[in-house]
Amino acid sequence: MAKLYFYYSAMNAGKSTVLLQSAYNYKERGMDTLLFTPSIDIRYGKGKISSRIGLTADAISFDDNFDLMAYTKNALTQNANIKCILIDEAQFLSKSQVEQLTDIVDELNLPVLAYGIRSDFKGEPFVGSLYLLVWADNIIEIKTVCHCGRKAIMNTRVDADGKPIRTGNQVFIGGNEAYMATCRRHFKGME
Repeated sequence: MAKLYFYYSAMNAGKSTVLLQSAYNYKERGMDTLLFTPSIDIRYGKGKISSRIGLTADAISFDDNFDLMAYTKNALTQNANIKCILIDEAQFLSKSQVEQLTDIVDELNLPVLAYGIRSDFKGEPFVGSLYLLVWADNIIEIKTVCHCGRKAIMNTRVDADGKPIRTGNQVFIGGNEAYMATCRRHFKGME
């Protein structure tokens, strides 16, 4: 029976690496997958999923108006060997797109593996993550550590000098130069 999985963590925990490994595992067993990534993340090129350790794969870009269910249904008519859907940066999904993922699972009987962060640099939830936390069948944490050694659960946006930034737009695409995974104490500036 297919399920909707939400793999979450703070920044730089290896979510994209785990996603790409999962896609490879399906391929190695003779099964095809559909990989999706948000169109706003063009750090490695449009429609690319890339991990910090150098793994990459082509993916279908989605924006707020993209219908994941319709795309998947159409893809299945052309390739019945599609056995899994994988979503990178799932925090950028809309509420209706998360609902579409539940339809893919419930109506098409395909597992969906969504990977993303729970909250932004202000400690506020992303819409996609919020609804994945509510509607996913399985919620799995991918752990990482703060520079102090505690478990990192927060995402701190930093400036060029490594100082925390507390204001700005929720979405700012960046990597290690713009974000640090921190424990709650360091996120709150207690140390």
